[in-house]
Amino acid sequence: MNEVVRFALLGLGVGALYAFASQGLIVIFRGTGVLNFSLGATGIAGVFLQYELQYEHGHNFWVASFFGILLSITLGVLTHWVVLRPLQRKRASNLIQLLATLGVLVTVQAGVVIRYGSKPRQVPSMLPVNRVTLYGDVSITVDRLILLAIGSAAAFVLWFVYRSSKFGIETEAVSESERSAAAVGVSPNKIAVLNWGLGSAAACIGGILVVPVMTLQVTAMTSLVLAALAAALVADFKSFPIATLAGYVIGMGQTLIGRFWDQQGAGQSLPFVIIIVMLVVKGRSIPTRDHYLRRLPAIGNGRMSWDWTIFLAGAIVFLMLTKDTKWIDALTVTLCAAIVLLSIVVVTGYAGQLSLAQYAMAGFGAWVAGRLVAVYQIPFLLGLAAGIAAAVPLGMIFALPAVRTRGINLAIVTLGLGTAIELMLFNNGNYTGGIHGTPVGNPSLFGFEISSIRYPARYGIFVLGMALLAVVLVANVRRGRSGRRLIAVRTNERAAASLGINIVAAKLFAFAFASALAALGGILLAFRLTSVSYQSFTNFTSITYAGLSLVGGVGHLLGAFVGAMMATAGFNQEVMESTWSGVGEYVQLISGIAILLVVLYNPDGVAAEWARTHRTLKRTKKFGESYFIKLADVSEKVEAGDYQRVDPKQLIVEDLTVRYGSVTAVDHVGFTIEPGTICGLIGPNGAGKTSLIDALTGFTSTAEGRVRVGDVDITSMGATGRVQSGVARSFQSLELFDDTTVFENLSVAADPQNIGAYFRDLVWPVLPKFGPEVVRAIEEFNLDEDLHREVSDLSYGKRRLLAIARSVAMHPSVLLLDEPAAGLSSVESAELARVVRRLADEWGMSILLVEHDMNFVMGVCDKVVVIDFGVKIAEGTPSEVRYDQAVIAAYLGQQTDEDLGITTMAATSGQG
Repeated sequence: MNEVVRFALLGLGVGALYAFASQGLIVIFRGTGVLNFSLGATGIAGVFLQYELQYEHGHNFWVASFFGILLSITLGVLTHWVVLRPLQRKRASNLIQLLATLGVLVTVQAGVVIRYGSKPRQVPSMLPVNRVTLYGDVSITVDRLILLAIGSAAAFVLWFVYRSSKFGIETEAVSESERSAAAVGVSPNKIAVLNWGLGSAAACIGGILVVPVMTLQVTAMTSLVLAALAAALVADFKSFPIATLAGYVIGMGQTLIGRFWDQQGAGQSLPFVIIIVMLVVKGRSIPTRDHYLRRLPAIGNGRMSWDWTIFLAGAIVFLMLTKDTKWIDALTVTLCAAIVLLSIVVVTGYAGQLSLAQYAMAGFGAWVAGRLVAVYQIPFLLGLAAGIAAAVPLGMIFALPAVRTRGINLAIVTLGLGTAIELMLFNNGNYTGGIHGTPVGNPSLFGFEISSIRYPARYGIFVLGMALLAVVLVANVRRGRSGRRLIAVRTNERAAASLGINIVAAKLFAFAFASALAALGGILLAFRLTSVSYQSFTNFTSITYAGLSLVGGVGHLLGAFVGAMMATAGFNQEVMESTWSGVGEYVQLISGIAILLVVLYNPDGVAAEWARTHRTLKRTKKFGESYFIKLADVSEKVEAGDYQRVDPKQLIVEDLTVRYGSVTAVDHVGFTIEPGTICGLIGPNGAGKTSLIDALTGFTSTAEGRVRVGDVDITSMGATGRVQSGVARSFQSLELFDDTTVFENLSVAADPQNIGAYFRDLVWPVLPKFGPEVVRAIEEFNLDEDLHREVSDLSYGKRRLLAIARSVAMHPSVLLLDEPAAGLSSVESAELARVVRRLADEWGMSILLVEHDMNFVMGVCDKVVVIDFGVKIAEGTPSEVRYDQAVIAAYLGQQTDEDLGITTMAATSGQG
């Protein structure tokens, strides 16, 4: 027992760093809403300056510490002022802001390495290190107790300041609403600057105090600060005392695991395991109504120019056959990196899942292939296939957190998983061959040697062939049904689920396919040498590659190759070294600056800009590049009698109840809608109308009651199962796929939702031909002239019509329309009313209509249900409901004369 206590107390040192770093993360997050991944780099820059001034220039501790802390504060404030503030003005997505902080991390860390090197340094402690006995034979050094006291005191001070001071209250106000805070005279920018400075100072102070307990090394310190995310997450990025306590507990837990579990890296992985558990437990399978991401980087259409492909491939082959070894190796590294970046195009560009573990996936594939070749002497090609195959299930495991987390949270989870693999596998000599690495010899294909050492051109051409295969597979996915599903998930998971897309299957496929690509790139990169060292597959390189994919264009095929040119030891480095010797040590710095410039000025990436320029200069008639798509070209031949009514089904709602915690949003509501009829659902603001639709379509769980479609009870089904039962819906907020065209929005709805498409699309993507029902929907809503248009280019009225047409294109038996006429002109509203009426009369749909325009509701509905505070207060024909006293009281808040008309009701109606 005493040994357990002794080792737990040893963890107070690293625990103190976690405590200070988590406090800095919380300070910045509370003041700006930004998760600052660069905090470790800005903190360690100040620590190194303090070390230089004190131990190399002879200044005393306090003077050196002052200037070190000042440097960290300056870097933090500049990060906000130069990088984050412009992005927030542009309303950049949270993911873009996260990538911006990663760019700062890469830039500052590279600068520190250039200045001070990467070797660890021992720092004398300025605190007393004599031991004191706690009890029996359990003792502890005084510096640990002082660190515990300082960290606890800092937590108390920060708690008091943010709870009671004017600055803390203003910070809370800004975090709630910058606009409201500014309206009462609080400057959000001033609050942000102060919080960035304070958070950066906390990281530097923690580093200065803790490095004597550990060592002073750039990458080690920044990784430790990333691990401090665990403590901040436990505190929900709010409570300083909880974060501080969690930091100390995690530090002690690490030392105990390291002492009593003989598994290298297990203790260091503890924070990342906590991160994964916390985020997965707190996540949701389908995001709530208020979950959205601002504009993401643009995506390409997946079409390859074979003329340019053949030309560029020929040029690469020519260079490999005519240049010396260093140029061939640079091209080979670039192609390997491009394959890894293609995996990021799939998982982030197409599926919208920011993964910071792709280079770890590359390393895992290389580890499996290398160990099989080295230990079991299997052929290179078989090892290559085995490494790729092994990465697929691991990628699917990485995808499991993506089911319940997304955006920034998912980035943290994948970084944690990748770091755990690095610490427990790549850094463990028992699994990698020790200091000598894994000897893989000279690879050959069917007896034909392609060793990169002896025949570099042969190996380079083989890698080129693999890169071409990879880009063709990714292009096929983008153009096929699977690509349309991934883009739907990326843009709006709620809308994708409403179309019957299996969100889980889409994410599993994206991660599995991306992992296979990353493994291919990693294996080819590793087998350039006769002995493989896996310690180069670091989490920092994963972060750098995510930034490089953004530089090239994360949504474009060409973007992977553009970004790969900037990889370490890649083509750009060789070009620069041929004119500027010694440039290699500046590659990371140049990459970081490039990431920041692209994030600030062109977040779509270089390839996206080239694509826009190419489309401007070349107006072709090819699909995907033209400005017009004829309906006849993308639909089956439709005869006059091909149009059919939907399968008639009742919608039966029995005592439905929805609760959010202690709040009852819908209270035992029941009604029935017959096929071919329209039922209006109205009520005052906050009555629970949209909550009811969410419950009927599986987006919100029900506390009580049953929902049936025809003879099928769908109460326990998820959103996808309800779509398959014949239920479709539109959304109050439209929730279209803005990154794509009208044609692709409708194609996603019309596509069969079979799992087999994910496999077939790899080799044979399907260009859909619209069936009679889809053609009829397009014609009903007059969208046949708009198929080529980007959704973002449509007028608001057209966007509303597209949202409904997309649901109708699924040919549902039951259609739920959530405020379809909102924002339409009187002429557009009248035309929509006629179309909705035809959907019931001619198509035979059972329609539930939520609408605040009472003229629209009373003119088109067969019956009306009224709810107030979640309770049904009336049901009947429009004429019966119009003069119902309970309905009038609900709208006006008091009893009124019976002759109050629907105009008054419409004027006071709102959203539910």
